Amino acid sequence: MTRTTSPDAQRFDTLLVANRGEIACRVMRTARRMGLRTVAVYSDADANARHVREADEAVRLGPAAARESYLNLEAVVEAARRTGAGAIHPGYGFLSENGAFVEALDAAGITFVGPPASAIAAMGDKSAAKARMHDAGVPLVPGYHGEGQDDALLRNEADRIGYPVLLKASAGGGGKGMRVVESSDGFQAALDGCRRESRSAFGDDRMLIEKYLVQPRHVEVQVFCDAHGNGVYLFERDCSVQRRHQKVLEEAPAPGMTEELRREMGEAAVRAAREIGYVGAGTVEFLLDVDGSFYFMEMNTRLQVEHPVTEMITGQDLVEWQLRVAMGERLPLAQDELTITGHSFEARLYAEDPEQDFLPATGTLNCFGMDLDGAGLEAKRVRLDSGVETGDVVSMHYDPMLAKLIVHGDDRAQALATLNRALAALDVRGVVTNRGFLQRLATHPDFRDAKLDTRFIERHEDTLFAERRVAPEEYAAAALIGLHQLARECESDSPWDRHDGFRLNAPHTIRIALCAPELSQGPAQDTDDAESVTVVEGKREGQGSPWQLTLNGQDLSATYAATLEPLEGDAVGVTLDGHRRRIQTRRDDNVVVMVDPQRETRLFWRRIDAIDHGHHEAESTLTAPMHGTVVALLVEAGARVEKGMPLMVMEAMKMEHTMTAPADGHVESFHFAAGDTVGQGDVLLAFAADE
Repeated sequence: MTRTTSPDAQRFDTLLVANRGEIACRVMRTARRMGLRTVAVYSDADANARHVREADEAVRLGPAAARESYLNLEAVVEAARRTGAGAIHPGYGFLSENGAFVEALDAAGITFVGPPASAIAAMGDKSAAKARMHDAGVPLVPGYHGEGQDDALLRNEADRIGYPVLLKASAGGGGKGMRVVESSDGFQAALDGCRRESRSAFGDDRMLIEKYLVQPRHVEVQVFCDAHGNGVYLFERDCSVQRRHQKVLEEAPAPGMTEELRREMGEAAVRAAREIGYVGAGTVEFLLDVDGSFYFMEMNTRLQVEHPVTEMITGQDLVEWQLRVAMGERLPLAQDELTITGHSFEARLYAEDPEQDFLPATGTLNCFGMDLDGAGLEAKRVRLDSGVETGDVVSMHYDPMLAKLIVHGDDRAQALATLNRALAALDVRGVVTNRGFLQRLATHPDFRDAKLDTRFIERHEDTLFAERRVAPEEYAAAALIGLHQLARECESDSPWDRHDGFRLNAPHTIRIALCAPELSQGPAQDTDDAESVTVVEGKREGQGSPWQLTLNGQDLSATYAATLEPLEGDAVGVTLDGHRRRIQTRRDDNVVVMVDPQRETRLFWRRIDAIDHGHHEAESTLTAPMHGTVVALLVEAGARVEKGMPLMVMEAMKMEHTMTAPADGHVESFHFAAGDTVGQGDVLLAFAADE
């Protein structure tokens, strides 16, 4: 296709990115390659963030709270004026789908790298959008999209549609203000929670209701339109693996997609975009049922988090397309010039604890990187889009996503194998992440066989969250790795400075306690607790001879001849009785982390004589698991409660978290009220358990 420019288009040489984190860094990377000067904006919490460090200029917007900084459209527009930015790229989230922001930029003569305000408005109100899609001949899921918002009316509509139903914020997205309701009895509580989240995230608590399909796949189509009337689809992505309606793993193309179905969905997506006069990059999301029927869900009028998998299979830079279209150029390629090459996966790396209901985590990144050499990976097959570096602080104020890991393969099987090796190559220390959970997902037999639906995680909860018994070989490997790392920390030749068990005129002997990190405080450290602690003795009779490792514990007894060989990067070769394994390893404080393409194993490692055998009594208090805000107190002080009963609701990182009673008993007092800000570790309430 010949590239031409609209005569009234405004070209620009300076781009302000009105966002933060990985998407800000990613947009600036393309902008710099195109010769544009880049401007970052930041809140007080992000004054030293990576996107600020990488920009040519940066302007402070305000305090840490998003509504006072990244959502302050007047401050963003003023930052553009101050730096001479001719265009603003909104990234995703924040102001990316705010029509008033686009209108403010139009009034200021600043180009918005995205669709016109009218298109955003058309799709921003999901109820009105459904009506327009019906007129455009785009298939819809049965539901209620009306203006009436009375609680009783909504409940009656849900009863009419038939349960289960999906409650969704009309102005929402990203899983905020969304609940699955299984029965009429639970409708009001779900509605109240959705309204609270929607008001907090979008300032709008209107709801729509849809029939909840039991086993659908989430398949979305990347569309692109220019101001000259051209529109194309850059194929589809499968985003079925989700938790809390937020995507975790995405892939392109969607497995099992026929050419006919791909064309039907792609053409329907382009019709949807044309219906609202769309310009720029957009994503039309569909539910794909088991019988091949597909239904329009919504259109995201911005660049998606998962756009890199589309870039990987098409060879196109979608941010470059956005910038060129914003400059008035025609689309770089026509539909028949676009092709699919290979397969791609994206895994979202979050600072969160999957074992604690995906509780967001905060802290300082003591290390953040990727060891491609140690994993034996080609750089052209792996891409890490991140907004953080070693030393950065993960705060409570924003979404906990640290990075996106994107891989490419000649086919799905090769891409999946690369994903598993790349996950093992990630080195993240200082905060809890979902890396181990991503590995369990990516190695699950049903994921490998592409047996996907939007309830994949829920359906496989028993296996994805099952307690994995650590094999004797992993205890032995951890002991050997701990010894090796301890020896490396002391480079002195003096035997008096060594930490590897050296004794004058005697074999090297050292006794080690190993257990899971969550058991490494309190009674679990006691060597009498055979379920969690194994004693390892190492004896080496000469230089170059293998260690003799003896494991002792309940149902755990073995002896190995063991050697360790340092390899590329942070990889080591561990040999136990002639069986050699390549493992990527690192030390995170006193935890030995071992990762291979199948799993992650973390074991607390300590000299046995350094263990504190004191037993800690459980406190009758509940503490805040993260920084956040108290949303609601659900019981009165002095109330009698049963184990598991909801006591209070906290909000952090745009999501609500319900604190429940740890046992039968009563609440003695609350230490905070609704609206109060709390810090991680703050005692929230005093609780008296029954005797």
